Amino acid sequence: MSQSAIKDRPTPAPAARKGALSARSLPRWAPIAFAVFSIALGCGIGIVADWESRVQWGLVSALLFLLVSYVVTSIVENKRQAKDRLATSVVWVCFILAVIPLFSLIWVTVSRGMKVLNGYFLSHSMAGVPGFEAGGGVYHAILGTLEQVGLATLVSVPIGLLTAVYLVEYGGGALAKAVTFFVDVMTGIPSIVAGLFILSIMLMFHLQPSGLMGALALSILMIPVVVRSTEEMLKLVPNELREASLALGVPKWRTILKVVIPTALGGITTGVMLAIARIAGETAPIMLLVFGSQLINTNPFEGAQSSLPFYIWEQYRVGSEASYDRAWAAALVLIAFVMLLNLVARGIARWKAPKTGR
Repeated sequence: MSQSAIKDRPTPAPAARKGALSARSLPRWAPIAFAVFSIALGCGIGIVADWESRVQWGLVSALLFLLVSYVVTSIVENKRQAKDRLATSVVWVCFILAVIPLFSLIWVTVSRGMKVLNGYFLSHSMAGVPGFEAGGGVYHAILGTLEQVGLATLVSVPIGLLTAVYLVEYGGGALAKAVTFFVDVMTGIPSIVAGLFILSIMLMFHLQPSGLMGALALSILMIPVVVRSTEEMLKLVPNELREASLALGVPKWRTILKVVIPTALGGITTGVMLAIARIAGETAPIMLLVFGSQLINTNPFEGAQSSLPFYIWEQYRVGSEASYDRAWAAALVLIAFVMLLNLVARGIARWKAPKTGR
């Protein structure tokens, strides 16, 4: 063959390397197809094996989803992509397994709590209503919860905020380490311990049960949460803002008051709302210090009061069908109260967030 003929022959295109851009890839809807196939196969296995527990069906479906995702991706793409998809699938499975109990709890609470939840239930107390009969309401418990949580917030927020400011802006010696240590210890104490501490003070000074005593115990539980959340938010404020303010001759206390706290106000508010939600469901301190009441008591400084957690426990203890319905309805009111606090916190955080652009 002549030299010119060899030059005129077309050069064959190089074969696509494995893992190049031209390699095969699964479509975006592949995970959904894997999930549908795995659920169908898992349910089929559960029916054939005559498993009564739906939990077994779900676990088998989750394992099949992981297996199918890895095998199909290995065949169609490559082992590296298969490992990546397997890790992503594990994250999704763990997320779903964590969310299912939450939605199950909300579904049961809503379905059972809506039986008696109406305007009458929200506007009346249990005065004159036997616990084993239908009727009565939760108004006195809602009022007690609002007053006790409000007093605890008034006590806890200033102390927690000032403590966090000291730890972040001024602390650095032995006192700061001691404060940090005790805050860590207080974070993990059981609620009954806080109730017993206030109860001992009541016995020493011959004080009577009241909503204030319960609020003081709740404030002990709330302060470390406020301190920790506020401390983390203050640490996120850039040091450049502090340095710029100090360079202009502004005193440090005014820099903290006008620059640092307003910058972190959204996160601080969110932490305070989470702390309120944490104490709103406490029952043990209320049982020890407030005693509960069937009547409406608008004075938190004198006399026994009720609260939503105490009301739920009280109605459940009665043991009748009507009391169970009232307990579930009160639990739904408590969940709605906590959800409302979180929505308010998110709204304040978004409103206080710095605006970018023109």
